[in-house]
Amino acid sequence: MSRPAGNTRLKAARLASGYNSQQALADAVTAAAQKLGIRGLAVGVRQVRRWESAAPPWPQPDAHRVLTHLLGQSMEELGFTPPWGSARARPGTAIDSNPRATLSSARLASVPVYGGTAAQPATVGRDFVAITRSHRHLYWSVTPSVLHPAILEHTRLGCALLPETVNPTRQTLAAALAESYLLAGRIEFFDLRQPAQAAETLLRALQAAGEADDPLLGAAILAHMAFIPGWAGDRDAAIERMAAGRTYARRGEASAEIWAWMDAVEAECETRCGDPHAALRLIRRAEDTLDAGAEHASPEWLDWFSPVRLAAFKGNTQLKAGHIPQARQTLHEVLDGLPAEADKQRTVIFGDLAAVEAADGRPDEACRYAIQALDQLAVTWYATGMDRVREVRRTLAPWQNEQCVRDLDDRLYDWGTTVSALQR
Repeated sequence: MSRPAGNTRLKAARLASGYNSQQALADAVTAAAQKLGIRGLAVGVRQVRRWESAAPPWPQPDAHRVLTHLLGQSMEELGFTPPWGSARARPGTAIDSNPRATLSSARLASVPVYGGTAAQPATVGRDFVAITRSHRHLYWSVTPSVLHPAILEHTRLGCALLPETVNPTRQTLAAALAESYLLAGRIEFFDLRQPAQAAETLLRALQAAGEADDPLLGAAILAHMAFIPGWAGDRDAAIERMAAGRTYARRGEASAEIWAWMDAVEAECETRCGDPHAALRLIRRAEDTLDAGAEHASPEWLDWFSPVRLAAFKGNTQLKAGHIPQARQTLHEVLDGLPAEADKQRTVIFGDLAAVEAADGRPDEACRYAIQALDQLAVTWYATGMDRVREVRRTLAPWQNEQCVRDLDDRLYDWGTTVSALQR
């Protein structure tokens, strides 16, 4: 049976850590060995190529130490099989279900590599995909803290089933597993504001996409991984991950929407890192891409991006660039164009409109939009939307004795909102 070539786990970990080539990882291992006091360890690209092969040799102790230090995972998690055999329990066994297990092992199952035996019928892939699709639809209305555990349990099921399938069912199942991990990572980052957990979950998504040999899913996952350093102000790491994402997109049949969304992601990172003018150039390129179109259709899972959502990126970037009238007009157009189910995005737009009015010296209007955002958050929680409201409140400090700001504080810090925010 065919399978994705090579050690996809190590490849995924390498890319996720910002080493976009085998040579880059080889150089990093050699440099890190010196910093760790390990003398005489020099790794070349040929050795990394062997580690990323379909049958990777178990690294020598010094290389073992440096690899786990650089990539933050155990050797088995990096796709190596120890000469003495694996002691790790399979997902679903008693050891794997031990309540005293660490948070990471209890929360996420490891993506198994190709097993080569079929114990499940061919229909298992289609059945697993149906649940993944349902979770994708539920994301837009179900409370994140309620949906998130269900998605993680679904990924554990996928990891248990994967060794019991062969291609093409295995690839179907692995792609749906990657999508489920991606959705869980999106919730952790955007809805729950847990970037460290999101990074771990998205790495699992990348491993599963590698097992499926699905470059478009890989591109989407890497672009999501760029958000994490981008929002933290680490432009170099964000741009490196975007370069990796675009490389994967070129390997697949990427639609115009995928290319435009990747420009929008990089624009968001540039804005967060203090260069909104570079971001506006990227958004203009994304608009041109959407206008030109492409011969390939977007995959079914790309349900978080559209022209109106690109305009939402644009309005926020115009705001950060100081283009206040343009931002106001763009955001009003977005508000009018959002679909009815886009409640989470609506909270962000209300927050951005509040920021526009605050920047224009209109505290009454700013507070009105901020309260609308809070009203929506009471129905559909979205941590990114709450972040927008808090940012606006900080900019309203010059008017903090005005009645409108006091009314906003009463709403922002009432019992329900305060407890809800701290719980999440």
